[in-house]
Amino acid sequence: MAPRLQLEKAAWRWAETVRPEEVSQEHIETAYRIWLEPCIRGVCRRNCKGNPNCLVGIGEHIWLGEIDENSFHNIDDPNCERRKKNSFVGLTNLGATCYVNTFLQVWFLNLELRQALYLCPSTCSDYMLGDGIEEEKDYEPQTICEHLQYLFALLQNSNRRYIDPSGFVKALGLDTGQQQDAQEFSKLFMSLLEDTLSKQKNPDVRNIVQQQFCGEYAYVTVCNQCGRESKLLSKFYELELNIQGHKQLTDCISEFLKEEKLEGDNRYFCENCQSKQNATRKIRLLSLPCTLNLQLMRFVFDRQTGHKKKLNTYIGFSEILDMEPYVEHKGGSYVYELSAVLIHRGVSAYSGHYIAHVKDPQSGEWYKFNDEDIEKMEGKKLQLGIEEDLAEPSKSQTRKPKCGKGTHCSRNAYMLVYRLQTQEKPNTTVQVPAFLQELVDRDNSKFEEWCIEMAEMRKQSVDKGKAKHEEVKELYQRLPAGAEPYEFVSLEWLQKWLDESTPTKPIDNHACLCSHDKLHPDKISIMKRISEYAADIFYSRYGGGPRLTVKALCKECVVERCRILRLKNQLNEDYKTVNNLLKAAVKGNDGFWVGKSSLRSWRQLALEQLDEQDGDAEQSNGKMNGSTLNKDESKEERKEEEELNFNEDILCPHGELCISENERRLVSKEAWSKLQQYFPKAPEFPSYKECCSQCKILEREGEENEALHKMIANEQKTSLPNLFQDKNRPCLSNWPEDTDVLYIVSQFFVEEWRKFVRKPTRCSPVSSVGNSALLCPHGGLMFTFASMTKEDSKLIALIWPSEWQVIQKLFVVDHVIKITRIEMGDVNPSETQYISEPKLCPECREGLLCQQQRDLREYTQATIYVHKVVDNKKVMKDSAPELNVSSSETEEDKEEAKPDGEKDPDFNQIMHAFSVAPFDQNLSIDGKILSDDCATLGTLGVIPESVILLKADEPIADYAAMDDVMQVCMPEEGFKGTGLLGH
Repeated sequence: MAPRLQLEKAAWRWAETVRPEEVSQEHIETAYRIWLEPCIRGVCRRNCKGNPNCLVGIGEHIWLGEIDENSFHNIDDPNCERRKKNSFVGLTNLGATCYVNTFLQVWFLNLELRQALYLCPSTCSDYMLGDGIEEEKDYEPQTICEHLQYLFALLQNSNRRYIDPSGFVKALGLDTGQQQDAQEFSKLFMSLLEDTLSKQKNPDVRNIVQQQFCGEYAYVTVCNQCGRESKLLSKFYELELNIQGHKQLTDCISEFLKEEKLEGDNRYFCENCQSKQNATRKIRLLSLPCTLNLQLMRFVFDRQTGHKKKLNTYIGFSEILDMEPYVEHKGGSYVYELSAVLIHRGVSAYSGHYIAHVKDPQSGEWYKFNDEDIEKMEGKKLQLGIEEDLAEPSKSQTRKPKCGKGTHCSRNAYMLVYRLQTQEKPNTTVQVPAFLQELVDRDNSKFEEWCIEMAEMRKQSVDKGKAKHEEVKELYQRLPAGAEPYEFVSLEWLQKWLDESTPTKPIDNHACLCSHDKLHPDKISIMKRISEYAADIFYSRYGGGPRLTVKALCKECVVERCRILRLKNQLNEDYKTVNNLLKAAVKGNDGFWVGKSSLRSWRQLALEQLDEQDGDAEQSNGKMNGSTLNKDESKEERKEEEELNFNEDILCPHGELCISENERRLVSKEAWSKLQQYFPKAPEFPSYKECCSQCKILEREGEENEALHKMIANEQKTSLPNLFQDKNRPCLSNWPEDTDVLYIVSQFFVEEWRKFVRKPTRCSPVSSVGNSALLCPHGGLMFTFASMTKEDSKLIALIWPSEWQVIQKLFVVDHVIKITRIEMGDVNPSETQYISEPKLCPECREGLLCQQQRDLREYTQATIYVHKVVDNKKVMKDSAPELNVSSSETEEDKEEAKPDGEKDPDFNQIMHAFSVAPFDQNLSIDGKILSDDCATLGTLGVIPESVILLKADEPIADYAAMDDVMQVCMPEEGFKGTGLLGH
């Protein structure tokens, strides 16, 4: 037995021997006191559930004994937000902007770029007053250069551990919740920055992007016939290296520069030979920049799935890279030193996290930049091991190769940054301009003010906590009531009083009241009994109420509970007694009518009713937890209760005794008396009670109506035998010889009439022929003679002239519709003409056909077939699915929720069935190419059961050519609409 049931049984055990009318004040206190079992302080390890005396484990442990001051507040030490000495400043991740933060840190540690940006003129002078910045105005950068200036100045001299780049991100119009391609961002931003700086007068500023990042190479094509060279010069800001199939960075560079043969269909047109000739083509590096960005093409397009994927293969690279073997002009300084490695954590091209490992050009030490967190690596060595361990393992993943001294390998690096080695030491005196430093000082002042404010808030919380500590230590010792006067207080309120995380509100005991505004017996388990002394202090400090003393114990609820429990205990005995009484015959007129259904389930009904009365007592007659029930909910509950009430199964709609004796039986007076103890409000019908007079009248009228309906149905069935059985019906396509006139009625009329004739007692008689449904608003016929012989034949029924005469007598006819056959005679003996009355309305007929076509193209689910065309022949694979599609779903509707049963059209099934990627699919129907991705199936003329032809483009084997096709067929739109494309 559950503990709650054990307590309830113990609490009300005396109710078996005490009658409700005998309950005294002593009994009431006894009933409540059984709940108040003693609880020994210190023995309980947790709060005794349901025991109001137990005051252990309600939250007091955090206030007793010695207390750490940090427990009095949830405010972090503001000094944790302060920048540590000789460390860098982090950048806040605004949601999915880690790719921006990595490049900002890499560009910031390019001292030449930072120095050039500091030399850019700024509109900050507009905010200057005298020698300072106007305090009440906030500086807002106006250009992308000013945003970078301000960010770099903060990264250099801010006192904060990390700063917020939201102004820079907002200026670019980037979506902070969408992860973008980091490589694409780098290209677009460098292009934007170069375009912006090109307007500067200072050449050191104007040319900084070209000087730092720009190199030059040439596409060189050599004719094998005449040896003529053709060069196409091109600038580059990064080298995009294919890593697929390679293990070392040098192999990737060699493939980038390898010679390509132009033969066969790919021959080169030589202007010197004036004909197509075999030739060779390769890339020659003409000049290299100071900062060499090497993009490792980890994100490639998968033609099988139609999506990008990440290549998680290891690539080895050295800290020193000699580029002299790869450039055309030898003898220069082409030795580069690794300065940054950009990492993409994750195995998917559409998710993951970007971080950067960057070398400090001044100290030569390596740092890991991970948004707000910046970690200095031990010694002066680059460490990538932990980043490689974060990638998800794969069964097919190769082991990490061994790396020698000065070399590294990574399967997550997507960009390597190398700096040209020089004999000169890097410029360590990149000074922040005065106007920017004043802005930084202003931000630092705000930060210091915030630190002071947070420290003061921490101090106030500690002082408040200490005062609360003293209050709890004082009051908690006086909480137990013992033998002195006591009161009841909500356990929930006591717990909130001891919980410093939420402010203490006034005491609210309304949720524990019964319908008599006293303490409900069942709410004792969520109350605590405290001393009157402690209660006085609580109410004086916090207010609230009502106060619940010993006088708040509710006698009415105890009496009602006593009655209910006695009935529950007595129910089994009474059930046997009633069953024995039902076996005895009823004498004279002393019996009572009881519903047979009620008698079969009266014990269950009684138990449910007693439980409901218990529940009603808890709800306090409409009050649950101190709130009033909704009126509609109360009505619904009362309605359900009425359906379950005893003996109401023999009530007629007028509230009287029903006329059907099959649903009721007589029981003795003694049996009814027992039943009435459990159902005092049940309807009472003595044996001499007459049945409902209104129901008797209605029953007689019903019998008369049924007889009348049977007579009408029999008469009409006899008068129209062919119409009822559908035998010997005339047909327009095979016009009968013995008549020149046929009449028309709607098929709906025929079906409704047949229903009545078959079941006249269940259906109402059909009184009229509604032919208006076959006519247009102008009174013209909506069907042609040809359509009535084919698709519209299901809507009409043909009537013989003799039948029509009978129909006109039996029913009210709104419109007469007939077809007349006319033989042309001498004019053209072989031709027959058919004339309808009324005549066809051409305009409305045309409108009907258009509507039918629209209806045909608007559907929520249909089957569409796809046939693949190979060498101009149709091929239908067994595995090719039937597409369950919707005709009216546009691209804009795809995000909307679909009702149950509707599914989005999954045209990827074509890809899986025929192994044809979406961009290789050419779809057509009836010779029309389906190329509009935004159109609906209906507008394209695709109706249910249509067959779509699929012709696949052959895949291109050449990898470089595949990239070209990829750029044409699958344009990247990740930064569309942002400031990166504004230039």
